[in-house]
Amino acid sequence: MANDPNWNLPEVPSFTLSSPDFTDGGVLPDWARGSDAGGGGEDRSPALEWEGAPEGTQSYVLTVYDPDAPTGSGFWHWSLTDLPASATSLPQGAGTDDALLPAEALRRRNEYGTDTFLGAAPPAGHGPHRYFFTLSALDVPVLEAPADATPAVVGFVLREHLLGRAQLMGTQETPAS
Repeated sequence: MANDPNWNLPEVPSFTLSSPDFTDGGVLPDWARGSDAGGGGEDRSPALEWEGAPEGTQSYVLTVYDPDAPTGSGFWHWSLTDLPASATSLPQGAGTDDALLPAEALRRRNEYGTDTFLGAAPPAGHGPHRYFFTLSALDVPVLEAPADATPAVVGFVLREHLLGRAQLMGTQETPAS
């Protein structure tokens, strides 16, 4: 598949990531669209639930990535590290509300340099974009990455600690004017 976000990632066991707000391969809710640049949404992250992580999991990293963005490198919408192994879900809106995150969780930068969830906002007429919610199970309780690490750096650092991966993909499109 073109723009496969997993083409060069290590093969690891998979586990289950789901959402009550959209199905795998389905359209993200309109409220999960971006509020800027004509997105028309609320930048609200969908609820996520997971199960079946590999034995030895001590923490998780969550990223949201659009490989279809016309940038040459895709677009990172959200990055969250140090989710404790005891966590099995995130409620809707956790991407912008610290009170909805486990205390240990650490927000990381997105493409705009902020640490919140940026909703889907593909350019008008560019066609459907895919948004990959990836939950990585790690063998360490804390990911040792610089405080200002980009999602790409987080992905590089987590490789040596990766035990498993769960992925859920939603789509969004902005019609041509």
